[in-house]
Amino acid sequence: MALRSTIYKAELTIADMDRGRYADHALTLALHPSETEERMMLRVLAFALFADDALAFGRGLSAEEEPDVVLRDDTGLIRLWIEVGLPDDKWVKKACGRADRVVVLAYGGHRAEVWWRQQQSLLERFGNLSVVAVDPEATAALGRLAARSMKLSCTVQDGQVWIGGVADGDGVNVTPTWWRGTRLDEGA
Repeated sequence: MALRSTIYKAELTIADMDRGRYADHALTLALHPSETEERMMLRVLAFALFADDALAFGRGLSAEEEPDVVLRDDTGLIRLWIEVGLPDDKWVKKACGRADRVVVLAYGGHRAEVWWRQQQSLLERFGNLSVVAVDPEATAALGRLAARSMKLSCTVQDGQVWIGGVADGDGVNVTPTWWRGTRLDEGA
């Protein structure tokens, strides 16, 4: 018998001063049995960084052909493909061919740095690709915020991100490191 995903709900309030975007989002996340809460919370972080009314979570780890977070236009074309993890260059090539913009949110500390050194020259050819890293301490702290029912607040200003619980005020400061591109890039 296959294990089922665990459903998490989040009320996310975003104040993004860098983009002038302020909104509340009701999120439903499926935590795949092989996914950690840290990785799931990185998907929430990715959602907060690129928030849009049409932004949605993919079907999860079991749907290998889909992004973790996706923005589609009214015709179904993929405008933004966000991948959380350390994909190989073949996977990135596929994503870059299917989407206007691709963002890889890398995590894992030293493992992510090694991945970037190995992949960097292979990924240079993709003009619509951005790569951002989150340090292991921030990733672990985000994982500790996870709960089956969450009320989260997120503030983004000058490239810095604060995300935390509304009720208890506990939060995490995240400083994304952009290895390629920036968050505000239109094409990459």
